[in-house]
Amino acid sequence: MGALTVHYPVAVALAERVDTLPVRPGWWYEPKFDGDRAVLWRRDTVRIQTRSGRDATEQWYDLATAGMDLPPDTVLDGEAAIWRGGRMDFGAVRSRASARGRRLADLIRRYPASFAAFDCLMLAGDDLRRHPYVERRAALLDVLASQPPPIQAVPATDDPGIARAWIEQLAGQGIEGVVAKRAESPYRAGRSPAWRKLRHSETVDAQVVGYTGPATRPAKVVVELPDGRRMLSRALAAAVSRDLARHLTEAEPGRQARTRDGEPYTTADGPVVEVEAGTTRHATVTVTRVR
Repeated sequence: MGALTVHYPVAVALAERVDTLPVRPGWWYEPKFDGDRAVLWRRDTVRIQTRSGRDATEQWYDLATAGMDLPPDTVLDGEAAIWRGGRMDFGAVRSRASARGRRLADLIRRYPASFAAFDCLMLAGDDLRRHPYVERRAALLDVLASQPPPIQAVPATDDPGIARAWIEQLAGQGIEGVVAKRAESPYRAGRSPAWRKLRHSETVDAQVVGYTGPATRPAKVVVELPDGRRMLSRALAAAVSRDLARHLTEAEPGRQARTRDGEPYTTADGPVVEVEAGTTRHATVTVTRVR
Protein backbone atom coordinates (compact mmCIF):
# COMPACT_ATOMS: atom_id res chain seq x y z
CA MET A 1 0.00 0.00 0.00
CA GLY A 2 1.30 3.46 -0.91
CA ALA A 3 1.79 6.30 1.51
CA LEU A 4 -1.21 8.46 2.38
CA THR A 5 -0.14 11.55 0.47
CA VAL A 6 -3.58 13.11 -0.15
CA HIS A 7 -4.11 15.42 2.79
CA TYR A 8 -7.38 16.93 4.00
CA PRO A 9 -8.58 19.32 2.71
CA VAL A 10 -7.44 18.75 -0.85
CA ALA A 11 -7.28 21.61 -3.37
CA VAL A 12 -9.65 20.65 -6.18
CA ALA A 13 -9.16 20.81 -9.93
CA LEU A 14 -11.28 23.32 -11.83
CA ALA A 15 -12.31 23.61 -15.47
CA GLU A 16 -11.82 26.62 -17.71
CA ARG A 17 -14.96 28.05 -19.30
CA VAL A 18 -15.08 27.70 -23.11
CA ASP A 19 -17.63 28.60 -25.77
CA THR A 20 -17.06 25.62 -28.06
CA LEU A 21 -16.60 21.93 -27.39
CA PRO A 22 -13.03 20.67 -27.99
CA VAL A 23 -13.28 17.78 -30.46
CA ARG A 24 -9.70 16.79 -31.27
CA PRO A 25 -8.61 13.21 -30.47
CA GLY A 26 -7.69 12.69 -26.84
CA TRP A 27 -10.64 14.43 -25.23
CA TRP A 28 -13.17 12.74 -22.95
CA TYR A 29 -16.51 14.22 -21.94
CA GLU A 30 -18.70 14.08 -18.84
CA PRO A 31 -22.12 15.63 -18.22
CA LYS A 32 -21.99 18.43 -15.65
CA PHE A 33 -24.45 17.78 -12.84
CA ASP A 34 -26.30 20.66 -11.16
CA GLY A 35 -25.22 20.26 -7.56
CA ASP A 36 -22.53 21.22 -5.06
CA ARG A 37 -18.91 20.22 -5.59
CA ALA A 38 -17.95 17.70 -2.93
CA VAL A 39 -14.96 15.53 -2.10
CA LEU A 40 -15.76 12.29 -0.28
CA TRP A 41 -13.05 11.08 2.11
CA ARG A 42 -13.31 7.46 3.27
CA ARG A 43 -10.79 6.93 6.04
CA ASP A 44 -11.78 5.37 9.39
CA THR A 45 -15.00 7.33 8.97
CA VAL A 46 -16.28 9.49 6.09
CA ARG A 47 -15.97 13.25 5.70
CA ILE A 48 -17.46 15.43 2.98
CA GLN A 49 -15.36 18.41 1.88
CA THR A 50 -16.66 21.40 -0.06
CA ARG A 51 -14.86 22.98 -3.01
CA SER A 52 -13.45 25.66 -0.69
CA GLY A 53 -12.20 23.08 1.83
CA ARG A 54 -14.92 23.33 4.48
CA ASP A 55 -16.29 20.26 6.24
CA ALA A 56 -19.88 19.67 5.09
CA THR A 57 -20.35 16.16 6.50
CA GLU A 58 -23.34 17.26 8.57
CA GLN A 59 -25.16 18.64 5.53
CA TRP A 60 -24.48 15.47 3.52
CA TYR A 61 -24.82 12.94 6.31
CA ASP A 62 -26.67 10.47 4.07
CA LEU A 63 -23.79 10.48 1.58
CA ALA A 64 -21.28 10.07 4.40
CA THR A 65 -23.21 7.05 5.67
CA ALA A 66 -23.28 5.49 2.21
CA GLY A 67 -19.56 6.20 1.82
CA MET A 68 -18.74 3.79 4.64
CA ASP A 69 -19.24 0.98 2.10
CA LEU A 70 -16.23 2.21 0.11
CA PRO A 71 -12.77 0.71 0.69
CA PRO A 72 -10.78 2.51 3.40
CA ASP A 73 -8.33 5.22 2.28
CA THR A 74 -10.37 6.20 -0.76
CA VAL A 75 -10.93 9.81 -1.87
CA LEU A 76 -13.50 10.63 -4.58
CA ASP A 77 -14.22 13.97 -6.23
CA GLY A 78 -17.72 14.65 -7.48
CA GLU A 79 -20.99 16.49 -7.19
CA ALA A 80 -23.59 16.23 -4.42
CA ALA A 81 -27.00 16.49 -6.08
CA ILE A 82 -30.66 16.06 -5.20
CA TRP A 83 -33.21 14.63 -7.63
CA ARG A 84 -36.83 15.76 -7.41
CA GLY A 85 -39.50 15.07 -9.99
CA GLY A 86 -37.08 13.54 -12.50
CA ARG A 87 -34.55 16.40 -12.49
CA MET A 88 -31.83 17.79 -10.28
CA ASP A 89 -33.04 20.49 -7.91
CA PHE A 90 -30.31 22.97 -7.02
CA GLY A 91 -32.71 24.82 -4.72
CA ALA A 92 -32.94 21.68 -2.58
CA VAL A 93 -29.14 21.51 -2.53
CA ARG A 94 -28.95 25.10 -1.28
CA SER A 95 -31.57 24.39 1.36
CA ARG A 96 -29.38 21.59 2.70
CA ALA A 97 -26.33 23.82 2.81
CA SER A 98 -28.01 26.44 4.99
CA ALA A 99 -30.16 24.19 7.22
CA ARG A 100 -29.33 23.04 10.72
CA GLY A 101 -30.82 20.82 13.42
CA ARG A 102 -34.32 19.47 12.93
CA ARG A 103 -34.82 21.24 9.63
CA LEU A 104 -31.68 19.63 8.20
CA ALA A 105 -32.72 16.20 9.46
CA ASP A 106 -36.14 16.68 7.83
CA LEU A 107 -34.58 17.71 4.50
CA ILE A 108 -32.26 14.70 4.52
CA ARG A 109 -35.24 12.42 5.16
CA ARG A 110 -37.52 14.01 2.54
CA TYR A 111 -34.99 14.71 -0.19
CA PRO A 112 -32.12 12.21 -0.11
CA ALA A 113 -28.92 13.12 -1.95
CA SER A 114 -26.88 11.43 -4.66
CA PHE A 115 -23.12 11.60 -5.16
CA ALA A 116 -22.07 11.78 -8.81
CA ALA A 117 -18.40 10.80 -8.68
CA PHE A 118 -16.17 11.93 -11.54
CA ASP A 119 -12.64 11.36 -10.23
CA CYS A 120 -10.66 9.07 -7.94
CA LEU A 121 -7.87 10.93 -6.15
CA MET A 122 -6.80 8.12 -3.84
CA LEU A 123 -7.46 4.38 -3.79
CA ALA A 124 -6.23 1.97 -1.13
CA GLY A 125 -3.93 4.74 0.10
CA ASP A 126 -2.28 5.35 -3.27
CA ASP A 127 -2.27 8.95 -4.52
CA LEU A 128 -3.62 8.83 -8.08
CA ARG A 129 -3.50 12.54 -8.87
CA ARG A 130 -0.41 12.25 -11.09
CA HIS A 131 -1.97 9.42 -13.08
CA PRO A 132 -3.67 10.20 -16.42
CA TYR A 133 -7.40 10.86 -16.46
CA VAL A 134 -8.13 7.56 -18.22
CA GLU A 135 -6.32 5.61 -15.48
CA ARG A 136 -8.12 7.49 -12.71
CA ARG A 137 -11.40 6.89 -14.55
CA ALA A 138 -10.67 3.16 -14.67
CA ALA A 139 -9.92 3.17 -10.93
CA LEU A 140 -13.17 5.04 -10.26
CA LEU A 141 -15.23 2.52 -12.21
CA ASP A 142 -13.45 -0.33 -10.47
CA VAL A 143 -14.06 0.95 -6.94
CA LEU A 144 -17.72 1.74 -7.71
CA ALA A 145 -18.44 -1.45 -9.69
CA SER A 146 -20.39 -3.01 -6.82
CA GLN A 147 -21.39 0.23 -5.09
CA PRO A 148 -25.16 0.80 -5.04
CA PRO A 149 -26.78 4.25 -5.20
CA PRO A 150 -26.56 6.94 -3.97
CA ILE A 151 -22.84 6.88 -4.90
CA GLN A 152 -22.26 6.28 -8.60
CA ALA A 153 -19.87 7.33 -11.36
CA VAL A 154 -20.92 9.97 -13.87
CA PRO A 155 -21.15 8.79 -17.49
CA ALA A 156 -18.17 9.51 -19.74
CA THR A 157 -17.48 9.22 -23.46
CA ASP A 158 -14.80 10.06 -25.99
CA ASP A 159 -17.47 10.64 -28.65
CA PRO A 160 -18.13 14.39 -29.15
CA GLY A 161 -21.46 13.58 -30.80
CA ILE A 162 -22.71 12.01 -27.58
CA ALA A 163 -21.39 14.99 -25.62
CA ARG A 164 -23.36 17.38 -27.85
CA ALA A 165 -26.47 15.26 -27.35
CA TRP A 166 -26.07 15.59 -23.59
CA ILE A 167 -25.89 19.37 -23.92
CA GLU A 168 -28.89 19.58 -26.24
CA GLN A 169 -31.17 16.95 -24.71
CA LEU A 170 -30.50 16.73 -20.98
CA ALA A 171 -30.92 20.34 -19.84
CA GLY A 172 -34.43 19.48 -18.68
CA GLN A 173 -32.99 16.97 -16.23
CA GLY A 174 -30.66 19.53 -14.71
CA ILE A 175 -27.51 18.78 -16.70
CA GLU A 176 -25.67 22.12 -16.88
CA GLY A 177 -23.46 21.24 -19.80
CA VAL A 178 -20.35 19.14 -20.42
CA VAL A 179 -16.85 19.01 -18.93
CA ALA A 180 -14.13 17.95 -21.40
CA LYS A 181 -10.93 16.40 -20.02
CA ARG A 182 -7.70 15.45 -21.72
CA ALA A 183 -7.13 11.69 -21.60
CA GLU A 184 -3.52 12.00 -20.47
CA SER A 185 -4.03 14.88 -18.01
CA PRO A 186 -3.16 14.50 -14.31
CA TYR A 187 -5.35 15.92 -11.56
CA ARG A 188 -4.06 19.46 -10.98
CA ALA A 189 -5.40 21.85 -8.36
CA GLY A 190 -6.90 25.06 -9.71
CA ARG A 191 -7.95 25.92 -13.25
CA SER A 192 -6.27 24.14 -16.12
CA PRO A 193 -6.82 24.06 -19.90
CA ALA A 194 -6.77 20.26 -19.59
CA TRP A 195 -10.29 20.55 -18.12
CA ARG A 196 -12.80 22.66 -20.05
CA LYS A 197 -16.47 23.25 -19.37
CA LEU A 198 -19.10 24.15 -21.91
CA ARG A 199 -22.29 25.24 -20.23
CA HIS A 200 -25.71 26.40 -21.34
CA SER A 201 -25.65 30.07 -22.26
CA GLU A 202 -28.07 31.28 -19.59
CA THR A 203 -25.29 32.05 -17.10
CA VAL A 204 -21.64 33.09 -17.00
CA ASP A 205 -19.04 32.76 -14.25
CA ALA A 206 -17.72 35.85 -12.49
CA GLN A 207 -15.22 36.45 -9.70
CA VAL A 208 -16.37 38.27 -6.57
CA VAL A 209 -13.94 41.14 -5.91
CA GLY A 210 -15.97 43.12 -3.38
CA TYR A 211 -19.21 43.45 -1.45
CA THR A 212 -21.51 45.96 0.21
CA GLY A 213 -22.90 45.61 3.68
CA PRO A 214 -21.31 43.44 6.41
CA ALA A 215 -19.36 40.30 5.52
CA THR A 216 -21.82 38.30 7.61
CA ARG A 217 -24.72 39.45 5.44
CA PRO A 218 -23.55 40.96 2.13
CA ALA A 219 -26.21 42.98 0.35
CA LYS A 220 -24.58 43.21 -3.10
CA VAL A 221 -21.30 42.14 -4.65
CA VAL A 222 -18.87 43.61 -7.14
CA VAL A 223 -17.93 40.96 -9.72
CA GLU A 224 -15.30 40.75 -12.43
CA LEU A 225 -16.69 39.26 -15.64
CA PRO A 226 -14.68 37.08 -18.05
CA ASP A 227 -14.06 40.12 -20.30
CA GLY A 228 -12.50 42.06 -17.41
CA ARG A 229 -15.43 44.40 -16.70
CA ARG A 230 -16.32 44.99 -13.06
CA MET A 231 -20.00 45.37 -12.24
CA LEU A 232 -22.16 45.75 -9.15
CA SER A 233 -24.84 43.14 -8.62
CA ARG A 234 -28.48 43.62 -7.82
CA ALA A 235 -29.53 42.92 -4.23
CA LEU A 236 -28.60 39.35 -3.37
CA ALA A 237 -31.22 36.71 -2.63
CA ALA A 238 -31.12 35.57 0.99
CA ALA A 239 -29.74 32.11 0.16
CA VAL A 240 -26.97 33.57 -2.04
CA SER A 241 -26.07 36.09 0.67
CA ARG A 242 -25.76 33.29 3.25
CA ASP A 243 -23.52 31.25 0.93
CA LEU A 244 -21.28 34.23 0.21
CA ALA A 245 -21.04 35.11 3.90
CA ARG A 246 -19.33 31.79 4.60
CA HIS A 247 -16.57 32.68 2.15
CA LEU A 248 -16.26 36.36 3.05
CA THR A 249 -16.04 35.85 6.81
CA GLU A 250 -13.17 33.37 6.33
CA ALA A 251 -11.20 35.68 4.00
CA GLU A 252 -8.68 38.37 4.91
CA PRO A 253 -10.26 41.78 5.65
CA GLY A 254 -10.47 43.99 2.57
CA ARG A 255 -10.07 47.70 2.06
CA GLN A 256 -12.65 50.35 1.30
CA ALA A 257 -13.23 51.29 -2.34
CA ARG A 258 -15.90 52.82 -4.57
CA THR A 259 -17.58 51.77 -7.77
CA ARG A 260 -17.50 54.04 -10.83
CA ASP A 261 -20.86 55.39 -9.69
CA GLY A 262 -19.42 56.22 -6.29
CA GLU A 263 -21.04 53.45 -4.24
CA PRO A 264 -18.77 52.32 -1.38
CA TYR A 265 -17.83 48.65 -1.04
CA THR A 266 -15.27 46.43 0.66
CA THR A 267 -12.74 44.66 -1.55
CA ALA A 268 -12.52 40.87 -1.28
CA ASP A 269 -10.80 37.85 -2.75
CA GLY A 270 -14.13 36.12 -3.10
CA PRO A 271 -15.47 32.96 -4.73
CA VAL A 272 -16.71 32.42 -8.26
CA VAL A 273 -20.43 33.06 -8.74
CA GLU A 274 -22.91 32.53 -11.55
CA VAL A 275 -24.60 35.59 -13.01
CA GLU A 276 -27.43 35.68 -15.50
CA ALA A 277 -25.90 36.15 -18.94
CA GLY A 278 -28.63 38.50 -20.10
CA THR A 279 -27.92 40.92 -17.25
CA THR A 280 -24.28 41.51 -18.19
CA ARG A 281 -25.36 44.09 -20.79
CA HIS A 282 -26.97 46.28 -18.14
CA ALA A 283 -25.74 48.49 -15.32
CA THR A 284 -26.02 45.70 -12.74
CA VAL A 285 -25.88 41.92 -12.88
CA THR A 286 -28.02 39.28 -11.19
CA VAL A 287 -26.14 36.67 -9.14
CA THR A 288 -27.86 33.30 -9.24
CA ARG A 289 -25.58 31.25 -7.00
CA VAL A 290 -22.11 30.63 -5.58
CA ARG A 291 -20.04 28.09 -7.48
